[in-house]
Amino acid sequence: MNATGAARTVFVNGISFWAPQLPGWDVAAAVLRGVAQVPTVAQRRPSPELLPPAERRRAPDTVAVAAEVAMRACVAAAVDPAGLASVFSSVHGDLAITDYMCETLARTPLLVSPTRFHNSVHNAAAGYWCIATGCHAPYVMVSAFGHSFATGLLEAFAQIASDGAPVLYVAYDIEACGPLATMGPSRSLLGVGLVLAPESSARTVAQLTWSVRPGDGSAATRPRAARPGYPDDNAMSHCLPLFETLAGAGGPVTLTLGPRSLLELAVQTAQTDVRP
Repeated sequence: MNATGAARTVFVNGISFWAPQLPGWDVAAAVLRGVAQVPTVAQRRPSPELLPPAERRRAPDTVAVAAEVAMRACVAAAVDPAGLASVFSSVHGDLAITDYMCETLARTPLLVSPTRFHNSVHNAAAGYWCIATGCHAPYVMVSAFGHSFATGLLEAFAQIASDGAPVLYVAYDIEACGPLATMGPSRSLLGVGLVLAPESSARTVAQLTWSVRPGDGSAATRPRAARPGYPDDNAMSHCLPLFETLAGAGGPVTLTLGPRSLLELAVQTAQTDVRP
């Protein structure tokens, strides 16, 4: 027990990861585990096959990276995304479009692009995902600045506890630009995905036992030491401690939910026999 109640358990049935120099969980896991160097070759952005070619070219970076990790997580879990509830999380949304719109409104307000305006909403990536997969299950879009990853994860946990059904969790952020970058710095692209379930299965790769307790950011788990190409300068980098632990042999992870609350995770990976 803790100050907010008993710990609960969920199971990870699919993991995905995308960054320019770590474009996939298979590549990223070894680097996150600390047994491989970051590859020197970088991709500019993913090209999600889920989207039709024309839509793929027009889609902003937020949609491209979110759709890529969402589909890869579903493929890894062998689940049909059309029936899967989802939680999406982003610290900033699309700051590139926000910067464009602010500059255009200040200089030539009648020339705002309808397409960019359409893509400026915070839930644009989730909307693209639901349309592309034909998903009618509910989705939630979360933002809580530097606590966005943990807050979105807690929302996914709460839905599983309430509904007893699997949930897709997707978290992502992109490069910040313009004056807003001085307030909310973020470099490059980073997207991660998890398919979480209330029960273990043949696809289970990890078990997360979670609880919430009071505490400040000083107790939070930090990412590994910075290395060239490591995505620890992206706004969503506070997801890295969990994925570093999922890539290794498990262990405890503490994430911040706010100035005075923490999400504590005990991570047990497949190496320690969490499968049924």
